[in-house]
Amino acid sequence: MLQAFTVFHVVLSLVGIGSGLVVLFGLLTSNRMDKWTAVFLWTTVATSVTGFLFPVQKFMPSHAVGILSLIVLAIAIAARYKRHLAGAWRWIYVVTAVIALYFNVFVLIVQLFEKIPSLAAVAPTQSEPPFVAAQSFVLLLFAVLTILASVKFRVTPLRAT
Repeated sequence: MLQAFTVFHVVLSLVGIGSGLVVLFGLLTSNRMDKWTAVFLWTTVATSVTGFLFPVQKFMPSHAVGILSLIVLAIAIAARYKRHLAGAWRWIYVVTAVIALYFNVFVLIVQLFEKIPSLAAVAPTQSEPPFVAAQSFVLLLFAVLTILASVKFRVTPLRAT
């Protein structure tokens, strides 16, 4: 049962990342990509929620990332669906959506370094230079992409406010 749940969680995560990359492309090209956005936001919410359902004995760093992800997702969803991207809500949506995607990619990198033997060998405690370099590169990349998307995503609000 736990194995099936783990597969479900991983599939949600990968769909969230894949659809999030499509949405990020849309942000960079000023395209709302409404259906992809819904898939991204809801699978990313589901990924974070299901992450809390694994049997563990203590609060872990993954729980902190999950909490932060749910907070930024709540803001992104409100900006997109309640505030309709009007005014400052446009850039608030962009920033929070990209942060949510970053959190998923951050966790993906952690998992890759835990589960792939060659990566685990070069960074067994995930404090070694290869792991730090990978996470630093992704953080820098997402910072640049967030700035670019904030500047380039110019759409008419979804509804007059």
